[in-house]
Amino acid sequence: MPPLDRLKDPNRERRLFGRRYLVAIVLIGIMLGIICGRYFYLQVIEHELYQVQSDRNRIQLQPIPPKRGLIYDRNGVLLAENIPSYSLVLIKERVPDVDATLSELAAIIDIDEDDIRKFKRRLRHRRPYQAVPLKLRLTEEEIARFAVNRYRLPGVDIDAQLIRYYPQGELLAHVLGYVGRINEREMEEIDTVNYSATNYIGKLGVEKFYEESLHGTVGYQNVETNARGRVLRVLERHPPIPGADLVLNIDVELQKVAHEILGNERGAIVAIDPADGGVLAMVSTPSYDINLFVNGISSKDYKVLRESPDLPLFNRTLLGQYPPASTLKPILGLGALHYGVVTRRTTVYDPGWFQLPNDERVYRDWKTGGHGNRIDLHQAIVESCDVYFYDMAVNMGIDRIHEFGTRFGLGERTGIDIDNERAGLLPSREWKREVKGSHWFPGETVNVGIGQGFMLTTPMQLAVATAVLANRGERKVPRIVRTIDGFPVQAPIKPKVEIANDSDWDYIRETMEGVVHEIRGTAKNISNNLDYRIAGKTGTAQVIGIVSHDEHDPTQLAKRQRDHALFVGFAPADNPTIALAVIVENGEAGGRVAAPIARRVFDAYLRPDKVKPKAPVKRRAADGSEEV
Repeated sequence: MPPLDRLKDPNRERRLFGRRYLVAIVLIGIMLGIICGRYFYLQVIEHELYQVQSDRNRIQLQPIPPKRGLIYDRNGVLLAENIPSYSLVLIKERVPDVDATLSELAAIIDIDEDDIRKFKRRLRHRRPYQAVPLKLRLTEEEIARFAVNRYRLPGVDIDAQLIRYYPQGELLAHVLGYVGRINEREMEEIDTVNYSATNYIGKLGVEKFYEESLHGTVGYQNVETNARGRVLRVLERHPPIPGADLVLNIDVELQKVAHEILGNERGAIVAIDPADGGVLAMVSTPSYDINLFVNGISSKDYKVLRESPDLPLFNRTLLGQYPPASTLKPILGLGALHYGVVTRRTTVYDPGWFQLPNDERVYRDWKTGGHGNRIDLHQAIVESCDVYFYDMAVNMGIDRIHEFGTRFGLGERTGIDIDNERAGLLPSREWKREVKGSHWFPGETVNVGIGQGFMLTTPMQLAVATAVLANRGERKVPRIVRTIDGFPVQAPIKPKVEIANDSDWDYIRETMEGVVHEIRGTAKNISNNLDYRIAGKTGTAQVIGIVSHDEHDPTQLAKRQRDHALFVGFAPADNPTIALAVIVENGEAGGRVAAPIARRVFDAYLRPDKVKPKAPVKRRAADGSEEV
């Protein structure tokens, strides 16, 4: 065995140790360099980034919802306001277990499956740290119960907000529309930043059409929060810009009278100020309480409305399309005078029926036996002689009827400041060729001559056309909104209806006065005790076809198969301040049913002192307080 000193080499060990020491020093130096470099990078180069991220753990940017603009009628009556409401909200990022938290909340507050389903749907369309409502309109008892258990429910809070309320309920449902929860489709279309603090959006009517003005602009604030997300203090605040207040042309008292007059009937009333096209009243019955829709209508309530045979959700003033019947006769008569088809002295023999040459079909007059030997245009309008207008329409021709009708806005949308308006139908050769794939026949012109056949109009169109007659050709686009934050709303300008002889305007007005004030007028029953003059025209539109010369008893027909009753008119006749159109579905006779309704609306507007007084209505004073 060799000696021990021969196995150990001190020099070699020193060299080996030195090399290992050097490597260790280098590695340690490299590691310290990396650490220092990283530290320098984080603390110096990326200082601002990580400072912001650090602040985000305690500082939150919160959007502030703008106050939605209020809506008033022309006399200052508040129609749409904002009232305080409390909601239970969750911030997902601060809730450890959403499902477990929902279970705990359900044990404290009455939360049903529908609330949870809607909540989970809203979660999919939210911004980070955005509070998502779980239950709306909490009661005081529910708020108190939550307050006691708040300490063990991180990320859950009570949110106070303003929600829409409509004091008039169903009275203005088809005018105002309503606001509702923002749905998925709307979320894709709106400016998500401006709506970041808003859960509601206009769905129908004025609320939808003027959404941009009513909503306002979102504000924001930087707040410091604790570990549980509770706000400790506000660091910076930029207040929101409130939505604009709207003043409508609607007279809520006139609206109320018109609504009460129609009562349980299915129908519509539209009243317009001929001077500027302002819509004074716009009633569709039956109606519904729009407050039901603000926070989401229940399935039960919605089913009742949707399945009602009376269609309360259907806005008859803009969507209802009805044959105008004899209410069209003043316009057709004026057109015939303009084109020289008839003169004021032109007469027609009326045996009670009309036939086209070489045609076996008989077109009957509404009056059995006819109106007399020789009927002129004045008598034809006053007594609503169908035979005169059958003959006149054939001589005038569908082309000129269509051309002249378009001047009054028939067959096209009026342009009113509400969406979902129908255009009605003013038939023409081209229309029938494109839609029906057929030629136009003379018998179809005969039907159009009394506002029947293919022809359809909406109550709004009839009111606008009547206002044109009242204005001697001046055509105004109807407007519901009068001002936005005090600035007048400008309506588009339509061309004036020009006719060959300007005095024919007065002639037609006089014939329409005769409808009400002459002994044989079809609306003479409403002239009693009148201290002003009304120019009007009755109409009765068939709902089901009747074979020529067949006698029928309306009382033997089902209610919904009876004729529609119509009336159009303006007053005072010599200086009109109101023009209106009335339709009562299945009302049977325009002179007996629709005309008396129109008389009461005229009285309510022109002679309000003679109308039965109503309960006082709260109005908003200039200083914002309420006054009676």
